[in-house]
Amino acid sequence: MRDRFTLDQIRTFVAAAEEGSFSAAARQMGRAQSAVSDLVRRLEAELGVILFDRSGRSPKLTAEGESLLKDARAIGGAVDFLSFHAHGLSEGLEPELCAVIDVYFPFSAITEAAKHFRQRFPATPLRLYVEVLGAATEPVLDGRASFAVVGGPTPLPPGLGGEPLAGVAVVIVAAPDHPLAQCKGIIPRSELAKHVQLVLTERSTRSAGREVGVASPTSWRLADLYAKHAFLLNGLGWGSMPLHAVERDLAEGRLVRLITPETPESGLVAQMTAVYRTASPPGPAGRWLIERLKSGR
Repeated sequence: MRDRFTLDQIRTFVAAAEEGSFSAAARQMGRAQSAVSDLVRRLEAELGVILFDRSGRSPKLTAEGESLLKDARAIGGAVDFLSFHAHGLSEGLEPELCAVIDVYFPFSAITEAAKHFRQRFPATPLRLYVEVLGAATEPVLDGRASFAVVGGPTPLPPGLGGEPLAGVAVVIVAAPDHPLAQCKGIIPRSELAKHVQLVLTERSTRSAGREVGVASPTSWRLADLYAKHAFLLNGLGWGSMPLHAVERDLAEGRLVRLITPETPESGLVAQMTAVYRTASPPGPAGRWLIERLKSGR
């Protein structure tokens, strides 16, 4: 079925309603008042309803006009969005941006960046995965993700390039009633080895056989940072956590910090790296997000 009205008529109706008069709408649109009046009348004829009450000095929306104004705005907005989206695609903008974030990376930084991303790239949906260690690179390697934020000393597989991001402070913690919490000063490895260490493990086999920071022969492995957090709070073991995730627990006494031989005076820092396929680097949206995460703003 052929549309009975035009986008020009819709935009003119919205302008007249928002400006409060046909003359003001004409000035805003750079057209003659007679042209604005004619476009509105033709739209009324096509719709079969009166949009404006013209009995007073200025036209006022009728009940029907008020009801249809929201739909008219939605039509105009949809056309603008279509135009913006098409222009972005013609400039190489990704139709969707998929990224993988290491579980240690502060999600507050991702959330803040996402607020600005939505304003900058309204036509580009954002898809995020959260992974651990080497598992973060798999969606990049198989083409499901544009880039990944990878933490720790994970070596990059062939075909991937990397750019350094800010590091994440890491602390060794245990519940206050855990035996290790009673130790003063640096806790020797022999003492650490007597207790269950909670270790993050990945769902991928990419880092199989390579472990970092495991000091106890008795370790429980969890693939979820929040599960590890809950186990630590309940005294089920000791282990490392990103400082931003346990800062409040430390301040309020639910966890205590442990000093180990591997803990430098300045504290532990997990280096974060943005990695992507060198043969197909991120497009404009992905590049913008990486730079945003670099700046920390």
